[in-house]
This record gives sequence, C-alpha cells and structure tokens, in this order.
Amino acid sequence: MTRSGLSIVFVSLLFVSGSTERACAQGKIDDAIVMDEGQRTPEVSTAELRRILHDHSATVFDARPFKEYAMGHIPGAVNVAPQPGMSRSLYISDVDEIGRDVHLNSNAPIVLYCNGPYCEKTIRLADDLLGEGYRNVRRYQLGMPVWRALGGPVQIELAGVAFVMANDRSAVFIDARDPDQFRKRTLPDAMNLPLSRLGIERNSGEIKAAEDDGRLPMDDHNTRIIVFGDNEEQSSAVAETLAKEGFTNVAFFGGSLDELYVAAAADQHE
Repeated sequence: MTRSGLSIVFVSLLFVSGSTERACAQGKIDDAIVMDEGQRTPEVSTAELRRILHDHSATVFDARPFKEYAMGHIPGAVNVAPQPGMSRSLYISDVDEIGRDVHLNSNAPIVLYCNGPYCEKTIRLADDLLGEGYRNVRRYQLGMPVWRALGGPVQIELAGVAFVMANDRSAVFIDARDPDQFRKRTLPDAMNLPLSRLGIERNSGEIKAAEDDGRLPMDDHNTRIIVFGDNEEQSSAVAETLAKEGFTNVAFFGGSLDELYVAAAADQHE
C-alpha cells in the first residue's frame, strides 16, 4: 500500500479514515505495526518491544528531545542528545552518542521510537544509523501514544517531576507505600493508594474505593497522575494498575521520596 492509501486498524486507538497514508497489520492489536512502504528498517510490535525490554536483547533509544523523555518514557529506554546544528523542526538524535552507548558495535541490536506513527524522528535517525554502517536497526514506529494506550508502563524522570510541580497544578500524586509510612511522611497533597492493598480484579477493592472517595480523578481520566513509592517495582506496579483502569496519563517515578522532596522544595521557592 502506498502513502496515498492509508488505513488505520486501531479501532479504539486511532481514527479510521478512508483516505490515509499508512497501513497497520491486522490481527491482535499488540502485534500490530505500521507498514509504511519503502522504509529501510523493519518495525517491532508492542508485544515484541515488551519481550525485548524483558530480555534486554536490544538497546532501546527514545529519539525525542530530553524534556519529552523526562516527562514520560518507556522504562529502560535511553535518551541521547540532539545532533549539533540541526533545526528544531528537523530534530534528530546524535548518532555519535548512540555509537558510544553501543560501543561502536555495528551489529548491536538497536530499537528506536518517538511520538507515534506519524513521527519521523525515528525514521531520520534510523536512516542516519544505516548510513554509519549499523546493520541491526529496528523501529517501534507506533511510539509513545500507542504504548500508553495499550497499558504500557511510563516512567518520569526527576526533571519531569520538577516541571510538573512547577507548572501543572491539576496533577495528582499517588503514594504507593503502606498507610503507616504515608501517615509519617509524604508529599504535600499526595493521595495514598498502597500496592499492598490492590487486588487482581479491575474496579474492585482499594481501586474502587479510591475512585469513589476522590483519591483518583474520576471526572477526567486524562489528568496527569504520578505514582511514587519506596522503589521502582512498587511505584510501577501501581502505575500499571491505574493505566489498566482507563487512566490515560499515568507515569511512575522510580527514585526515592527524598529526591521528590528536593523537587518540591525547589518548586516552593520559585
């Protein structure tokens, strides 16, 4: 199919159009890819990317600017500085920095992603890598929007948290630690949703209680939610649970509560 005949099969994720430019593989949505004719690098599906991250079988690079990466990225992905001298509209990551990350191994397995099917940052970067002799380059062309839509975990960096604290007063902070820890010390205005109390059924138990008592933003499921806890395992588990409850803008912070206090203190002094 050519770029003049696009059809999208993500029924609930992307709009359906009769005059489109790309095609997606039909079948199970986790196995879908974008099939843009003429591309020089193969794609991986969401299911394949999950396996790659689990097995550490490739280095996954986020091809977006650092601020976007810091606000939310696929856990385990590496961000690199932009190529010097490029305009903002033609943003492209620095191939030399990627080379350092993979120790100049031209056979190193590399996966790239950016902001979804229409984002060309990955395509430009993939072409540059091929031009430098890298032979095992693939793209997760569905990118961050579909990763989120399919319930994939999203990680926020401390710089992203600091930006949210300073600029997004509607954001909800969720403390995933046990209630006794929460009562002793937490962030201002944080809500407690302890991992230890979450059940395995959707819309039940502590989740249902949090939806009913105001801890979770039921009037707008697009509200930014940041989950923190004792460690990455704890915070990411609660974040994934919330994503599967239909909250579409959830990220977890994998660092310590002390780091968040530093960010909160900086916000209060601005």
